[in-house]
Amino acid sequence: MTADPSGPSGDAPKSAEEIQDWIIDYLAKELDTNPNSIDPSATFDSFALDSATAIGMTGDMENWLGKRIDPTIVYDYPTIEEFSSYLAGDK
Repeated sequence: MTADPSGPSGDAPKSAEEIQDWIIDYLAKELDTNPNSIDPSATFDSFALDSATAIGMTGDMENWLGKRIDPTIVYDYPTIEEFSSYLAGDK
């Protein structure tokens, strides 16, 4: 099952895997590519995202997760795996 980037936030906390799936789906739509082609261990820089896309992604994630996310935090957790673990509270 893939995450819906526009889907509503539930009451239950999201797992790192759910967050990772959401990010992969979001990036696949932004990059117009297949989600299977996105490597979760690759850095965000490798996707050549501009700052507006990063801010848009974190804003949409805030809505989905129901919590505030500082857009600059992706610099501290530069891969999808690391960022997902951080947001899930695993790091």
